[in-house]
Amino acid sequence: MDFSKILARAKALLLTPRTEWPVIAAEPATVGSIYSGYIVILAALPAIAQFLKFSVLGVSVVFLGTYRTSIGLGLSNAISYYVMSLIGVFVLALIIDALAPSFNGTKNRVQAVKTSAYAYTAAWVGGIAVIIPGIGWLLSLAGGVYSIYLLYVGLPHTMKAPPEKATGYTVVIVIAGILLAVIISLVSSSIIRTPGGSGLYGTSAPAATGSFAPNSVGGGLQELAARVEKAGKQMDAAQKSGDSAAQAQAAGNILGAVLGGGSQVEALSTDRIKSFLPATLAGLKQTSSSAERNGALGMQVSEAKASYGDGAGPGIDLEITDMAAAKGLMGLASWANLEEDKQTQTGYEKTFKQGDSMIHEQWDNSSKHGEYSTMLAGRFMVTARGDVANIDVLRTAVGSVNLAGLAALRNEGLKAAQ
Repeated sequence: MDFSKILARAKALLLTPRTEWPVIAAEPATVGSIYSGYIVILAALPAIAQFLKFSVLGVSVVFLGTYRTSIGLGLSNAISYYVMSLIGVFVLALIIDALAPSFNGTKNRVQAVKTSAYAYTAAWVGGIAVIIPGIGWLLSLAGGVYSIYLLYVGLPHTMKAPPEKATGYTVVIVIAGILLAVIISLVSSSIIRTPGGSGLYGTSAPAATGSFAPNSVGGGLQELAARVEKAGKQMDAAQKSGDSAAQAQAAGNILGAVLGGGSQVEALSTDRIKSFLPATLAGLKQTSSSAERNGALGMQVSEAKASYGDGAGPGIDLEITDMAAAKGLMGLASWANLEEDKQTQTGYEKTFKQGDSMIHEQWDNSSKHGEYSTMLAGRFMVTARGDVANIDVLRTAVGSVNLAGLAALRNEGLKAAQ
C-alpha cells in the first residue's frame, strides 16, 4: 500500500478533478485493488475524527462543560461507522452500475466502484474537520457538497454517460446516497448500545405506538428497523457472552437485516444464472454469452449476458442480474412504487409497476433503439436492449425468458438470520 500515491490521488481529485478523472477511468483496477489501495484508508479518516472528537477532545455543552463518551464506546462507534461506510461504497456502486443504461451510460462494475470510491474523497477528507470547534460541521458539509461535484465530473469518464445526461444521473445517485447514509447511521446507532440497552446518552428509545400500511415505503422501513433492532440485541448478547463465533454471527445478521431483507444471501452460481439465457431470442440466434459472480465485503452479485443476431443487422443484448445481497434494498425500491412517464421529441421513457414487478421502458423513434427491463421478486433484473423495429420486440424478448422460473428462485441461497 503506497500512502504517497493515495495522498497524491486525493489531492489531484480535490484540486484538478477534470484532468484526474480521465486518468482514473483509463487505469486498470479490480474491486479488491480499489478497496485495499484507496478506500480502506480514506474511509477511516472521518471515523478516526469522530472518535477523537467524542472520546478524546470531548464536546463542549453550554453551561454544563465538556462531555466525553468512554474510550470503549467511542472505538465501537468508530469501527461500526467505518465498516458500514465500506459497505455503503459498494452498495452505491451497484446502484451506479444498475442505473448506467438509463442514462445512456455503460455498465461496468469496476468503473462503478471507481466512481463511488473517488467521488467520496471530498466527503472523507472533509470529515476530518469535525474535530475543529465551531466551523467543523460547515467544513464537513462543504466536503459532502464537493463530492457531488466530483461525481458529476466523473460519470462521463467512468460510466460513459453523455455530458447532457450527467446532471440527472448525478441527482438520482445523490438521492440513493442520502438514503444509504441514513441507513448507515441507523444501523451504526443500533449496533452501539450501552450495557443497559440504552442509547448514546443513556435514554431508552420510545416504544412505537403506531404502524405504516404493509407493502408501503413506511411499512418497509418499519420492518427494516425491527430487523435491525433484533439484530442489535443479538449483538449485545454476543458481546456479553464473549463468544467470538456468536459475535461474528450477530454481525452477519445485522448486514443481512439491512441488505438482504433479514437474511444473508448467496447469489446464483454462474452456471445457474446462465441457464436462463435462451438459445434464441425474438427469432435471433445466440451469438455469444458470459456469466460472472462478483463479491466484496461478503456481498454477492451474479450477472449473465448474451448477444443475439442473424448477421444481417443489429441484434439484441440480454442481461440477467441477481442482486442477491441487496435483496432488502431492492424490496424497498419496489415498495416505493416509483412511476415516471417522460415524453421526448423522438420517443419516451417510463417506469411503472405491473403486478409484483417493476417495469422500465425507454424508446427512441429516430434511432430505433430501446430498452425494456423488469425487476422480479425484489431480487432479479432482466433487461433487453438493441436496435429493433419497436419496443414490442424487446418486450417480447424479455417475456421469452423463463421469468416464472427465475422468480421462483427468490429464496435461493437465503440463510435466515438467527
